[in-house]
Amino acid sequence: MKFLLAIVLCGVVVLGTFPLSSDAQASQLDPSFYRDTCPTVHSIVRDVLRNVSKTDPRILASLMRVHFHDCFVQGCDASILLNDTATIVSEQGAAPNNNSIRGLNVVNDIKTAVEAACPNTVSCADILALAAEIASVLGGGPDWKVPLGRRDSLTANRTLANQNLPAAFFTLPQLTTAFANQGLNITDLVTLSGAHTFGRAQCQFFFARLYNFNGTGNPDPTLDSSYRQILQSLCPIDGSKNTSVVNLDLTTPDTVDNKYFSNLQAQKGLLQSDQELFSTPNASTTAIVNNFSANQTLFFEAFKASMIKMGNIGVLTGTNGEIRKQCNFVNSNSMGLANVASNKESFSEDGIVSSY
Repeated sequence: MKFLLAIVLCGVVVLGTFPLSSDAQASQLDPSFYRDTCPTVHSIVRDVLRNVSKTDPRILASLMRVHFHDCFVQGCDASILLNDTATIVSEQGAAPNNNSIRGLNVVNDIKTAVEAACPNTVSCADILALAAEIASVLGGGPDWKVPLGRRDSLTANRTLANQNLPAAFFTLPQLTTAFANQGLNITDLVTLSGAHTFGRAQCQFFFARLYNFNGTGNPDPTLDSSYRQILQSLCPIDGSKNTSVVNLDLTTPDTVDNKYFSNLQAQKGLLQSDQELFSTPNASTTAIVNNFSANQTLFFEAFKASMIKMGNIGVLTGTNGEIRKQCNFVNSNSMGLANVASNKESFSEDGIVSSY
């Protein structure tokens, strides 16, 4: 949600450093950046996503999550898209992303369509930002004017991916720190967590809540008992279905709305990192959850602001970075569209977490 979302992440997490962003770089972004050089870019991205989502509604949440995971690791620079090469250690192999990130083949399809219309013009980082906004709209959520003009990184950082991305088992203090390290506040944390209004998570990422919370041998006491029984039927104690996926929002799983927050009030948040926002004693996040549950318009307005804010993290502009011809490789290592197509098979679409 580099986005909680699930943030369904696993592995040992060491909180990372503040992003390399500067206000000066972010101020160079402009929603009209491609007005003269690629005026149809938004409609191109929208058309690809609309067509894919007709048969795969999960893709909307998946691509929002890719944008989040990109921005939380050395900024919104499309570093998450880079494949392993002789000089690149891909972030896709980091614990929070491995067998979890999905939709990278769709990003390739979008890039191919954009390149056909506007060669060497639109960055992969901007494609991710546009895809996140369009995913919100196609899911029934708010639209916003996406600041554009990002450039693509020449590097990836698997170490930072393991350090910076929040985990599904994080407590509220851990979540707060992870977001603060990216320049995001408590309101941003609750708001962006609301992206769990759609998408899926594997059983393994909330299994302990069902059977052995924090090593107690008992379920998480903040999990509604009737909801727990439903989840236990989907995720049995023998672990045989640990890679099966469950809706993050049990009421409207493919719609962007404020039901996520109502679920938290009813102790029906799927992930520990979700329920922590409401059930942590004396937490300031509880009031924000209550406000968003009562007023969807308030949530939508906050979501637009926080998505723009997150999209400004660590951006490359001007002559920094490059405009990749293919999103999987820096230009000096471009391998041709045939190889990109062959790499589609490495991005499994089955049994994985779909979130931001």
